Amino acid sequence: MKVAVIGAMNEEIERMLTEMEVEETIDYASVRFYKGKMLGRDIVLCKSGVGKVNAALTTQVLIDRFGITHILFTGVAGALDERLDVGDLVISTSAMQHDLDASPLGFKRGEIPMFEGDSDFRASEALLTYAEKAAEGLVDRTVITGRVLSGDQFIADAEQVAELRKTFNGACVEMEGASVAQVATMNKIPFVIIRSISDKANGAASMSFTEFTDIASEQSHILVKSILQQLKG
Repeated sequence: MKVAVIGAMNEEIERMLTEMEVEETIDYASVRFYKGKMLGRDIVLCKSGVGKVNAALTTQVLIDRFGITHILFTGVAGALDERLDVGDLVISTSAMQHDLDASPLGFKRGEIPMFEGDSDFRASEALLTYAEKAAEGLVDRTVITGRVLSGDQFIADAEQVAELRKTFNGACVEMEGASVAQVATMNKIPFVIIRSISDKANGAASMSFTEFTDIASEQSHILVKSILQQLKG
């Protein structure tokens, strides 16, 4: 078993990096990969960079070059579900691209044209269960399961939030998870996305994101560590 832990930004992997035993550092395709151990598990930790292309590239490299068997994607997101506040968490049941729109060709928004398979990529049931169990140990945090929406946009508008919630029934919105989910699914690699809320994806989102990203990242870090402890094999 070899577990990939991916974050999009430095803040999303810094805590993992300080706590893992790094055995080797490899730069490949403009991404730095840290191979080593944490909690007795072989892991590869990396920062993908922001956006769907960066995340997809990084995920495929992890599979092809490092032979990973499980993927944990961690980081922050904007809230869509009204129950969520800064520091709360979303565990993905699935992930979907909200900015993919081929509706003039007769496809539903978010549906990948001519793609053989579901465009709503389902997370691993086992990893989802581990994450839910890990969440039981958190205090004063709302933790929900739901659909993670991804797009190459920073959402900071209340009307967009309402529209995304209505159209896709999304729990949170970010910029990478669905591309990781698609690559993982196409390679038959189990995955789960853990997102901590840094903002409400509204008019104050940019200020909240800057102020609370570090605090929010700490919460998802706790869940990732607990999942690593529970993994068997």
